Amino acid sequence: MAEATPHYNEVVRVSFDQVTRHVATRDTFVLLTRALRRLGRHNEVVNWGQQGLRVFPDEFRLLETMGQSFFFLGNFEQSLAHMERYASVMPDGDRISLAYFFIGEIFRLTNKFYRADMAYTMALHFEPGMALWWYRLGSVREQVGDREPALEAYRRALAINPNHNGARNAVVRLTGD
Repeated sequence: MAEATPHYNEVVRVSFDQVTRHVATRDTFVLLTRALRRLGRHNEVVNWGQQGLRVFPDEFRLLETMGQSFFFLGNFEQSLAHMERYASVMPDGDRISLAYFFIGEIFRLTNKFYRADMAYTMALHFEPGMALWWYRLGSVREQVGDREPALEAYRRALAINPNHNGARNAVVRLTGD
């Protein structure tokens, strides 16, 4: 991240310049919000995302980025609304797997485990190589007592990342091995 920070700052500078000169495009707002998100400036992401949506109301990439920032700001209601809207209008969007993962995280953190299971399953449908996502799927399945499906998910996490301590510990906990 230390190496990337100057590049993100440059994207922010150029984007601000384009907005100031009234030559900003939809990509300006997308790049600006994504750079600000990577810099952890989540309130600014929401602000610039809202401004971008006023100018380009069909720019759904802003919804996903704003959804992430709302998540990191602890506003799960707005995060969920933005992620679900992105998923409904961009079912084949380039960041659909990430949107479903965040939806799963919100449901997991709010103890809606069956809904979390569905969201993580959708995320993994689009991007099956994510050990953390398999682990989280296993954890919500374990929470509702679905032992075998939980074990399967934990084992998938370990197949991707044999060093995943959480998945390894969960397998030991559930099997006694």
